[in-house]
Amino acid sequence: MNKEELKKLEEIYLRQEKNLLVFSQVASYLNNAPCAMTKELMREITDNNKDYEDYSYAMFLSNIFTDDEKLASELLKEYYIKSVKRLDEKEYIENPYYKSIRIPNKKIGKWTLGSQSYQPYEAFIRDDIIIDGYKEIPQIGYFDKEFTFPTVFESGVEWMAIKPNEIETMKEAISEAQGSVLVYGLGLGYYAYMISLKDNVTDITIIERDESVIKLFKEYILPQFENKNKIKIIQYDAFEYAKKEASKQKYSFVFVDLWHDVSDGTEMYMQMKKLEKHLPNAKFSYWIEKSILSAVRVRIFETLYNNVKENKFNKDLTELERMLTDEFLKNLINNG
Repeated sequence: MNKEELKKLEEIYLRQEKNLLVFSQVASYLNNAPCAMTKELMREITDNNKDYEDYSYAMFLSNIFTDDEKLASELLKEYYIKSVKRLDEKEYIENPYYKSIRIPNKKIGKWTLGSQSYQPYEAFIRDDIIIDGYKEIPQIGYFDKEFTFPTVFESGVEWMAIKPNEIETMKEAISEAQGSVLVYGLGLGYYAYMISLKDNVTDITIIERDESVIKLFKEYILPQFENKNKIKIIQYDAFEYAKKEASKQKYSFVFVDLWHDVSDGTEMYMQMKKLEKHLPNAKFSYWIEKSILSAVRVRIFETLYNNVKENKFNKDLTELERMLTDEFLKNLINNG
């Protein structure tokens, strides 16, 4: 690489470092103090002016992790202003699933049906990341009122919940679903319910390995589906089904939602991508794929960057950048 390309490479490296810093800050805040911003504190900061709430929240987040004013200002302008958004609870209350499905408080085995609530101004991830060049921005949401949502717990730990994040991150996969749809992962049946309302979806096969989850769903949730006749549930391990059974059917669309988040999802995502070959005519969609590919990109970039530094990369910057695109990463995983 020439000097100009090496300079650009260093810029990409610094952007990756900044992305990781922001992700680390957001994760720390959400895991340790998501309710640090309160209604009273927000009123004090904004003088009770609703128009300033998003900016004030963004400023609050950009400053709490550093005493470096220059860095805090950069993070505010480059990330947090684009990241933080107050949500309107009415938009979610009007969601068809919320309006039609009532989740009882029931327990079977290690699984419990119930609910949780976001407190006013409690922060949470509201959607998949925003990609802006090499800048990757987490999307943070909050409500100004308490917001309650249905939840499935496994041995007291949240496994699946119908939160704004789930609603937003499934919109594209719901819109694209058509014909005969294969769904890996049952949860509370949100995805299955939403696509069952579509006239162009003829049937839905859900693969779920846990018998208790299936029993809870069939007894308390499925009877509330208007189009329950479209739903078929098969108790099977998703990866085994993909290897041995999927190709026996003519599925048009496949949606994969088997993980909690990126930490446990990256390896499962890569494992399932390699199994797409068994359904060559189906379109695949993966929950939070942008975030998962971001994690993969970090790994690949680290390797490429070190190879350049050690003079082991004999191609130009254009080729390196191509190797960081989603398209390249997907093909790499498919063929890996």
